[in-house]
Amino acid sequence: MRAIITVVGRDTVGILAKVSAMCAEHNVNIIEVTQSILQDMFCMIMLADVKNCNVPFTVLADEAKALGEEMNLSVNAMHEDIFNSMHRI
Repeated sequence: MRAIITVVGRDTVGILAKVSAMCAEHNVNIIEVTQSILQDMFCMIMLADVKNCNVPFTVLADEAKALGEEMNLSVNAMHEDIFNSMHRI
């Protein structure tokens, strides 16, 4: 089972480190990462393997959202199936 984690917001030091630490804390393996800085905006998409996650996916998604609020960012974790359904024409 895989998930898409997105991060958008004003660029600051430590964004990747904090999101990665949250993943590691829950035994979520980051498979791929792409990130860009668009002027002063940080944009990142992670593909993560959540099959060994040690909490229910809803808890992980809630923690990602809370981390984003704490860092004044938008951080969302979405199950790959939902992501694919939303982006299918």
